[in-house]
Amino acid sequence: MDTPALIVSDNPERHRYEIVVAGAVAGFADYTMEGTTMVLPHTVVDPAFRGRGFAAQLVRYGLDNARSRGLHVEPQCSYVAHYMADHPEYDDLRTHP
Repeated sequence: MDTPALIVSDNPERHRYEIVVAGAVAGFADYTMEGTTMVLPHTVVDPAFRGRGFAAQLVRYGLDNARSRGLHVEPQCSYVAHYMADHPEYDDLRTHP
């Protein structure tokens, strides 16, 4: 059985990271910018695509993108906050009050 094409990318016009599976947007992680801080308020995966690790792929892509751009991250989304807590390699990105 063939695996459908999966693409994770930044959609700067919509201020979100998207995961596209076989041409359909399966999920997204919204972001806003506050100076050099990327705020991640919301992550959504379509119910038809849940349980495949797509949220983790979106968040990892967004965090790696923030790191490559020299940004800090404010995880307002509970999923992003839990992901960062479970992956200490991203501790350096977290904003600190």
